[in-house]
Amino acid sequence: MKEFLSKREIIENITPVIENTAMRYGLIPIEISLEKENGHNFLRIFIYSFEHSVSHLDCENISRSLGDMLDELIPFKYYLEVSSPGLDRKFKSPKEYMIFKGHDVIIKLKNSIEGIEEKTLSAKLLDYNENFGIKAEYKENIYTIPMEKIHYTKLNDKIEINKNKGEIND
Repeated sequence: MKEFLSKREIIENITPVIENTAMRYGLIPIEISLEKENGHNFLRIFIYSFEHSVSHLDCENISRSLGDMLDELIPFKYYLEVSSPGLDRKFKSPKEYMIFKGHDVIIKLKNSIEGIEEKTLSAKLLDYNENFGIKAEYKENIYTIPMEKIHYTKLNDKIEINKNKGEIND
């Protein structure tokens, strides 16, 4: 049996466990990373829900449910961090483009593209294709934007804060 597992192998082994656990709570893991910082290993899981804003309880449920299972799959000491992706998070993977189809996004272009003068677009993400890029609706027109022309994309979902209770509503 192999004694040393690479970071990639560990992520491959734990991803199905994390996805199944998150699914039980109606959540989607959009990023799983294993990083070493200042001599400590951190397993970071960013979760998302289509039904509600991710709460502290969601993060706690995932953490508690995964603890023992992950300890069996990760052969060294690590710190587990489960959190929401945050409102200003830039997309890091094709998976996020698929998950957030139909959402309002901010697209920052590296350089202008034909038919669009601006470099920062507030658009609706319509589709993603790894070969062609994204389809986005901008100013009532539909554009296909190659991924190599995109500096970053992030959610532009509007939220309201219920001032009486301090709750965030989508």
